[in-house]
This record gives sequence, C-alpha cells and structure tokens, in this order.
Amino acid sequence: MSRRVVITGLGAITPIGNSVDEFWNAVKRGEIGFGEITHFDTEEYKCHVAAEVKNFDAKEYMDFRSAKRMEPFCQYVVAAAKEAISDAGIQMEQEDPYRVGTSISSGIGSMQAMERENQKLMEKGPSRINPLFIPMMISNMAAGNVSIQFGLKGKSINVVTACTSGTNAVGEAFRTIQYGDADIMVSGGTEGCITPLGVAGFTALTALSTESDPRKASLPFDKNRSGFVMGEGAAILILEELEHAKARGAKIYAEVIGYGCSADAYHITSPAEDGAGAARAMTNALADGGVRPEELTYINAHGTATHHNDLFETRAIKLAFGAHADKLRINSTKSMIGHLLGAAGAIECLTCVKEMEEGYIHATVGYETPDEELDLNYCKEAIQEDVPYALSNSLGFGGHNASILLKKWEA
Repeated sequence: MSRRVVITGLGAITPIGNSVDEFWNAVKRGEIGFGEITHFDTEEYKCHVAAEVKNFDAKEYMDFRSAKRMEPFCQYVVAAAKEAISDAGIQMEQEDPYRVGTSISSGIGSMQAMERENQKLMEKGPSRINPLFIPMMISNMAAGNVSIQFGLKGKSINVVTACTSGTNAVGEAFRTIQYGDADIMVSGGTEGCITPLGVAGFTALTALSTESDPRKASLPFDKNRSGFVMGEGAAILILEELEHAKARGAKIYAEVIGYGCSADAYHITSPAEDGAGAARAMTNALADGGVRPEELTYINAHGTATHHNDLFETRAIKLAFGAHADKLRINSTKSMIGHLLGAAGAIECLTCVKEMEEGYIHATVGYETPDEELDLNYCKEAIQEDVPYALSNSLGFGGHNASILLKKWEA
C-alpha cells in the first residue's frame, strides 16, 4: 500500500514578493511583477520587460561566504527552502538526515556564469576562468546547495525538463515518499536567467512578448496575447509522509494525491496541436489520485500567453474532460509573475495550495478579450469558493507534460 503524502511547509522568492505571505497577498490584490529590465541594458533588444525579483539580498538568508559561492538561481532557492523548512517546523537534529531529501529543479542553471566566464575566455584566455565556474553553473547545484545548507542527506535529485521541471520535481518527491525512500522531501524549482543571452535566445525563438506596456505584456488566453514574460525566482514545498507529519504535530496544508506525465513526441518547442499529450498527463494524474474528471472544478494552467501553448492547452483540457471542461475554472499565475521556467510548476503548485487553503481562485490578470477557440472559463475575475481538488499543469519544450493533483486537507 502506497504511503500518503502531505504538504507541511511553503517558501517563495518571486517577482511580487520575497515570502509566501508577500507573494500570496500580492496575488489576491492582482498585482503584476512586470517592469523594465534592470539586470542589463536592453537598448538593442526587442524585449524590454521582464518579471524580476526585487529587493533580494542573499546575505539575509545565508552567510556571506556561502552567498559568494552561489549564483542567483541557487541563492533564490536556498532562501525559499529556509522559509519552507521553518514554516514546516522541521528540526533536523530530531530527524534522520538520510530520510530527508531534496528534489529541486532548474531548467537552465546559471546563464550569468556562462556569459561571464565566456567573456573572460575570449578576452583573457583559458587560464583566467574561475575555478568554481562549473559547480556554480550546473543546474543540479540548486538541490546540492539546499542539501548542504540544511544538512539533508537523503535522496537528492534535479529533474531538468525545461518548463515542466518544477512540476516533475514535486511529482518525483511525491513518488519518493510514496515508495518509502524518504519521509520528508524538500521539493520545488528555481530559475534566474534574465540575462542578455537568455532574453536574446527566447526572443529569437519568438516566445517572448515584445510589448513595452507591462500591463499588456502577459495576457494568457487573451486574443491579444503576444508571448510570455520571462520571470525569475524560486518556490519550495515540503512534502512529508502523513504519519510522520502527524507524529510531530505538523500543520498540514494539503495532500498530494496524483501525478501524471506524458510526452508529445511531436516538436521541440510546440505542444502537440491536438493536445493529446497534455490531456494524457492530466488524466494520468486524475487516475493516480482516484478522482473522476467530473469531480475536478479547478485547473492552474500552464498558460504562458504564447499563441500555440494557450490554444493547444485549451484543446487538451477539452480532450481530457469532454463536456465537463465548460464547468472548470482555469487560471494562469503567469499573468502576474511571468514564466519562471524551471520554477514555474513549483510556484504554481504552491499557489494551488494557498487557493485551496483559503477557498479563493485568483483571476487571470489582464484577461479581457476572448479568442475564438479559447472558449473556457479563464477566470476574468477572482472567485471565492471551495476548492476540493486542484490540478496544476506544466508543458515543456521537448514535448514534456506533467500534472500534479492536490486535495484539500480536512483533518
């Protein structure tokens, strides 16, 4: 019999708040985290708007020496993990450290380190490369640094599936505890690549919005959507075996009950046009959790605001739910914080947890003009209602699809 898994702690560093409370209160106010890029000069770029983390000082979350040896994506996730571990009330001296693991994803790692060291290589030669270049750049260092900072000696993994990474990280943590390989998993995602190469690359792909007005830059499911806004930040969820959580008197936010994955096997950047792959991930998650499609009322969509994603995800929802799709409430957290890439699935899963806790489904901010085939309920307004189940979707370049199914906790 598989073990039950609950969520006992949350942590976040986002473009609209550097804690879960700050983030969630901003979500309820419908705030957007978009603005002119400040990390570098964008004069020669088509894209000038991003969702940057603001007022973040790594030294507030870790010692100076540790911070100096981490790139932004690692600093963000160590900060989020510190909040989540504290929120969960975990005392590591009372735990078997080999039963506490990490499943933390980053889709890219540090582009800052790559750009910086490549410039040195070109200008000064190979002997001037920073000896820590590789360990500061590689994406698994998010999980590595969290395990080092907090003494977590259990399974430590980094799933890299582009924009699906964060959801896969939470899902694999869920499976790890179900299977008995850990009692607690620190899970989530992080990203920090609002850099010249990152912005130029996604712009060349025509994935980014080039809209200069921050209020019009990220419009998921809207007829006037023009691409996604790149975001940065981190989100951590503490997943814990139910009896272990009860034994230590932990607060329980929600239960993770289903995890579904699939591959489109179609195209390196576009989702399958009929939505079949994403639909299968959703139905797999529902089947895993023993929930009938008609029992679900809410989906936190991948909802990037690119033409293809929103159209094909809508088709996927219709394929998975049939006539019941019309009864679903669907929103996109990216309407406020942009696309956090490898962290997107984690922050969106965290958002589902808060929505279930408070019975509040946030608006898809900026959504105004319906598109012809996009005819579902995309939450133009926020809604106060009970959320018994929440499904969080992620779709990634390479055809990766993943869905996490959560259940409201009722003691």
